[in-house]
Amino acid sequence: MESLRIYNTLARDKQTFAPLVPGVVRMYVCGMTVYDYCHVGHARVMVVFDIVQRWLRTLGYDVTYVRNITDIDDKIIRRAVENGETIRALTDRFIAALHEDADALGVQRPDHEPRATQYIPQMLDMIGKLEQNGYAYQGKDGDVNYAVRKFAHYGALSGKSLEDLRAGERVATNDAKQDPLDFVLWKQAKPEEPADTSWDSKYGRGRPGWHIECSAMGCTLLGDHFDIHGGGQDLQFPHHENEIAQSEGATGKTFVNTWMHNGFVNIDNEKMSKSLGNFFTIREVLAKYDAEVVRFFMARAHYRSPLNYSDVHLDDAKNALTRLYTALKDAAPDANPLDWNEAYAQRFQAAMNDDFNTPVAIAVLFELATEVNRTGEPALARQLQQLARVIGVLVREPRAFLQQAAGAQEAGALDVAAIEAQIAARTAAKQAKQYAEADRIRAELLDAGVALEDKPGGLTEWRRV
Repeated sequence: MESLRIYNTLARDKQTFAPLVPGVVRMYVCGMTVYDYCHVGHARVMVVFDIVQRWLRTLGYDVTYVRNITDIDDKIIRRAVENGETIRALTDRFIAALHEDADALGVQRPDHEPRATQYIPQMLDMIGKLEQNGYAYQGKDGDVNYAVRKFAHYGALSGKSLEDLRAGERVATNDAKQDPLDFVLWKQAKPEEPADTSWDSKYGRGRPGWHIECSAMGCTLLGDHFDIHGGGQDLQFPHHENEIAQSEGATGKTFVNTWMHNGFVNIDNEKMSKSLGNFFTIREVLAKYDAEVVRFFMARAHYRSPLNYSDVHLDDAKNALTRLYTALKDAAPDANPLDWNEAYAQRFQAAMNDDFNTPVAIAVLFELATEVNRTGEPALARQLQQLARVIGVLVREPRAFLQQAAGAQEAGALDVAAIEAQIAARTAAKQAKQYAEADRIRAELLDAGVALEDKPGGLTEWRRV
């Protein structure tokens, strides 16, 4: 079996993965800024790296997975002031909402979920080291900035040269900076801001810049040099570029070996984001679609590819997942463990080892489902179920999925008692040879989104469509 290969953004190529410590993987993923409900773009980050960490563990690695929470920044402050509440009250509320959404999507909790506000001393310590090493300076306005031009490798991750950045005027002019490209490490507190938004430091009372937060949390929890750093494609520049500059400037060591970035979620070929106003929150989507369907929709696309969001694509994902569950409905999996030497499992493993190629892995599941439908073989049913569970799908009893109303609770959906009453009435009509009435009830249920399947022995099963 081939070794795991991962596309490394820094190398711009797939590379054979070799952790720094054999058998051990340390991975950091940039998490959410908690001032509002998470949207579908955030869901993709959570699902993508949940699948990554699941596969690493499946391969036998001892994984330490860190996904941070940004709980202090300008947007958070602005929202808390607008709401008339403390920063902590606001962020606690949306962290709880984040957990509810992630749990619904089957996203396992990371091993560590540090909040930025818990690591202020470590951030200040790193800023102090950058100052000692000649990479940081305090401007006339009191802010501490990073001197970008002093870091020789700046732009290596994003492929952007300093000249390109300067010519493109990507950074607003600030007279307090030595160079417009320099970015802030420590922001001076403003008189009008609430007291709970700043901390004392030798640079004056203030708060950290966004980039230094992840550098400090990553290095504190995983060491100065670790295996994998991930996040959305939009973080490649400037956030991850700045993390490298800060971390390597402070420690003198390589920061991260493998950089992973997932593609955008698009609506009408435009990135979904709060700033563009074209986003759907996870909860809005889960009110309409089953959470496992949403997870499956995301897993069907390769993590580095754009993901085009639409009801049509989610409906297609629902129908596809229904086909997999239907294959398991009448072929009970046996109780044996997953057999990785079996042919389908070997192909599934090869796909996942090829840069977490979930579309190919899922194609293997559908081939396996076809064989299960043909043979009813319990061993194949077990392989289908257990392979799917590696990526967090087919986790329920098949009838529980097939009979569940779409979304959290679809408005107007017939409840189970009403459906079973209709089925009983249809059975009675058939027994009385009132076939027209039986057909009417079947058609009425289908119009209400319930399909019937007559089984041998007079049993009728149903599922939602």
